[in-house]
Amino acid sequence: MTYIKTLAVIASTVLCGSAFAMGQSATSADSNEDGVLSLAEVQAVYPDVTEDIFMTADLNGDGALEDAEVTSAQEAGLIPSG
Repeated sequence: MTYIKTLAVIASTVLCGSAFAMGQSATSADSNEDGVLSLAEVQAVYPDVTEDIFMTADLNGDGALEDAEVTSAQEAGLIPSG
């Protein structure tokens, strides 16, 4: 039974890791819980974030903000951190 509990904890950590890393305000914006933020998710929480700001924050150009991109955008003042 301990083995199963250990696997469950590991699986939970892996699956939720990016959400925990993003911080509370970012995870609350992640409405579909996929670990990244779309433009619509960001604008639902921060309506002043334009498509241009989002594209600037999307460093790898994949159309979604990952943890590092959210952090960088917040540090640069593009997206509010609170």
